[in-house]
Amino acid sequence: MLEEVVEHVIQGSTLIEFYQGLVYAVVGRMLVSHPGSVDDVAQEAFLKAYRALPGFKREARFSSWLYQIAVNLCRDRLRRRKGRSLVSLDALEEVGPVIAGRGLAAHDLVEQLDLRRAVRRAVGALSEEQREVLILKEYQGLTFLEIAQALDLPVSTVKTRLYRGLGQLRLRLEDEGIRDAEPVPVR
Repeated sequence: MLEEVVEHVIQGSTLIEFYQGLVYAVVGRMLVSHPGSVDDVAQEAFLKAYRALPGFKREARFSSWLYQIAVNLCRDRLRRRKGRSLVSLDALEEVGPVIAGRGLAAHDLVEQLDLRRAVRRAVGALSEEQREVLILKEYQGLTFLEIAQALDLPVSTVKTRLYRGLGQLRLRLEDEGIRDAEPVPVR
């Protein structure tokens, strides 16, 4: 009995170490306007996953199942704070890495930072459903199937939300005078 408990603790610690970066990244991006909640929600996701681990059916990848738990907790947190701004540009700046030090001229650096801010504003203006899918696909690199499993949606719905979101993103950026910009990392 004691050996089983020790094995569960070891497995739980390993899971946290392996998936910590992924969970913190998705929670941080979804709760970007509530940076003080990121640690709490990420830890709650791991605790909930650990408690539900015996019920994991292995029908989906473990990472998709864990993303689903994290995304649902983020949704709950955002619903409780409904009416407040969902995106803070200052908080978004803290989430993404700074481009400085990559050998760019000052003018180019300023342009890239301006473009990143414009993209963040445009992403923040998307509907919650479009923003979730966009974050999971473009920032986290999940496949359509993994996103569908994480959000408990059909793959076709995931694709529709992503493509509509990307269309809205393009229109918003064009409204700001940004067309055919070079790709800039927005992470």
